[in-house]
Amino acid sequence: MKPPLRVGIAGLGTVGAGVVRLLAENAEMIAARAGRAITVTAVSARDRARGRGISLDHLRWYDDAVALAAGPEIDVVVELIGGSEGPAKKLAEATIEAGRNLVTANKALLAVHGASLAEAAEAAGVCLAFEAAVAGGIPIIKTLREGLAGNRIFRIAGILNGTCNYILTVMREQKRDFADVLADAQALGYAEADPSFDIDGVDAAHKLAILAALAFGRPVDFSAVHVEGIRRISALDISFAEELAYRIKLLGIARETPDGVEVRVHPAMVPKTALLASVDGVFNAVMAEGDFVGTVFLQGRGAGAGPTASAVVADLIDIARGTKIPVWGASNGQLATTPSVPIAAHHGAYFLRLMVVDEPGVLADVTAILRDHGISLESMLQHGRKPGEAVPIVLVTHETNEAAITAAIARIGKIAAVLEEPALIRIEP
Repeated sequence: MKPPLRVGIAGLGTVGAGVVRLLAENAEMIAARAGRAITVTAVSARDRARGRGISLDHLRWYDDAVALAAGPEIDVVVELIGGSEGPAKKLAEATIEAGRNLVTANKALLAVHGASLAEAAEAAGVCLAFEAAVAGGIPIIKTLREGLAGNRIFRIAGILNGTCNYILTVMREQKRDFADVLADAQALGYAEADPSFDIDGVDAAHKLAILAALAFGRPVDFSAVHVEGIRRISALDISFAEELAYRIKLLGIARETPDGVEVRVHPAMVPKTALLASVDGVFNAVMAEGDFVGTVFLQGRGAGAGPTASAVVADLIDIARGTKIPVWGASNGQLATTPSVPIAAHHGAYFLRLMVVDEPGVLADVTAILRDHGISLESMLQHGRKPGEAVPIVLVTHETNEAAITAAIARIGKIAAVLEEPALIRIEP
């Protein structure tokens, strides 16, 4: 058997400790599958004294994470620090420069700097592996880069953030408002004290940028992702969605169009019969559509020590075997230059909710504006009459252009009887 693959881990939070534990508890099975033992030989973290539930006595400790990259007892570095800049970026660059393989769970780093890191890794002849960076234990990176390598991918759609999915699920099931459910999610540990990255869609956008690069064989480009979060989703919107046979989900969608690739994260109305509509709680799911394979659907836990450690170790086993695949599925010189399509060019149907004063002529004013912008209606909901009081009106459009609906909403919002900013949610098939 080959000599052991020696691993240095930077970052000993729940995931880092989970990797150490997994490699120890399943050591014999992992060695059989990898063709050699995989052993942790060195670690780096900010606090040596912190209890982690694992013994680190036999490991070399680096106070400086970047120094780990040049450690003589290391073949591969696992970066679990997080963040797109600072120590994580310096460690990734130093690891590749030192000619060492790199495994990372850092979606922000890859989304922002993945193109340059991939070029450096290819030039240095080392692996850059990141199965754990997207959707935790769901093997979506391997699926896209290897399992579906013979397919032209048309569309990726996924629930990529468990915090948002949990909040939207509880809002629907318990008929509660966003702020109330968010507070509970924070108390339960499902949401951070500062939940902005999750609820504003940034975390999902980082992951989608990575998936889009793999699916369409082009360099990762986070700047091309349109990002919206779930702060403005109300219990009223969710109630109307149920009545119309939809579920509201925060989706990440990358889709090939005749003009290029659109990459967007936003709340979406999903038909109750769709696969993604049934994914609730903290679970993630990703659906890929290919020309020969058809639809592939993967679901599982998108975060946590166990699922994420599982993905990290899968990458380590590949490296131990000598498996080496281009970062984005093809060498840098063969990546596509397909342009990105702005959200203004999106074409689809929309859910529009207005809070208006119940008085004659309001609906006529609204529909006149929609007519002026070439937007036709599929259906409308209004429950009862309350003359002179605020009432919700829901309009569902036929397919139209994003630029047209945006311009129409700007005008509708200026009608005196419209009491708050209109709520607009895209409808996905």
